[in-house]
Amino acid sequence: MTTQHSTRADGALETSTMTAITQHRYGGPEVLGLDTLPVPTLGPAEVLVKVHAGGLDRGTWHLMAGEPFVVRMMFGLGRPTQPVLGIDVAGVVVAVGDDVTRFAAGDEVFGIARGSFAEYAVATEAKLAKKPAAVSFEQAAVTPVSGLTALQAVHDRGGVAPGQRVLVIGASGGVGTFAVQLAAAAGAHVTGVASAAKHELVRDLGAAAVLDYAVTDIASLSERFDLIIDINGRTKVGALRRLLTSHGTAVLVGGEGGRGPLGGAERQLLSPLHGLFRSQTITGMLSTEDQGGIERLGELLAAGTITPALGATYPLADAPRAMADLIAGRISGKAAIRVV
Repeated sequence: MTTQHSTRADGALETSTMTAITQHRYGGPEVLGLDTLPVPTLGPAEVLVKVHAGGLDRGTWHLMAGEPFVVRMMFGLGRPTQPVLGIDVAGVVVAVGDDVTRFAAGDEVFGIARGSFAEYAVATEAKLAKKPAAVSFEQAAVTPVSGLTALQAVHDRGGVAPGQRVLVIGASGGVGTFAVQLAAAAGAHVTGVASAAKHELVRDLGAAAVLDYAVTDIASLSERFDLIIDINGRTKVGALRRLLTSHGTAVLVGGEGGRGPLGGAERQLLSPLHGLFRSQTITGMLSTEDQGGIERLGELLAAGTITPALGATYPLADAPRAMADLIAGRISGKAAIRVV
């Protein structure tokens, strides 16, 4: 089922409806369906994007599943208040609000939007940047949230420096693939932790060494690291501290192994307590969506400093299958939902 529509050469919209992936309750991939909806309306500081591709990651899974419970507190207790799934977006501007000054119809952009698994999505001007010409829409679409998280973890919180020894736990996932590249580009010696099937990918991204978590007990390693980026969230904080050098830093990005209403986010919230009276730094982080960070990602993409590890691309109608593959761990790196 496809809604027929078009835009004029001047960017004006010629349709009032669109096809979108929606959910009206929380659950697994079975709650996702293909619907026809009105094209979203614009606020004064917003941009309407004709979506070419959206990005799929663990964040979209949390929104679909309504887990942990804090997600429902933020996005709807009984059912999602935003029925269209998708956060990361790449596409072409078709309309702008009265207060928008940085974009015009026809601009190719990427960033963070509301409901990007659809033919059209709305984003605030501050959460978009120009897409580098040499980067595909699919590559751009899988970069914003994961790229921002990795950038803030490795540089802003981790303070990576040349010659440091860096451990990335969860190196083959969306955030991890960017974290490996950023740390290696900064001149660090990177060790990645991933399943055996994904070791080649992690090495190709710049890791000097890769460990198989199914074979190696990370907590028992004799090597010490200046910086640990823990995306997996299943290693105890005490074990991370033992793996650090005397003045090392551990950045807690993920809490996927946690239970309860916060789903592991308590690791990040309580992280300052682990560094009390110690020369080591244990810091949690929740990434922020800012214009400067997205523009910086655009510069890194244009320079070739980072290249999205695009492991799979699915058509819009196959978004439920894409989500099932994500849950089952069948995707290495990132996955894109192609709309155009």
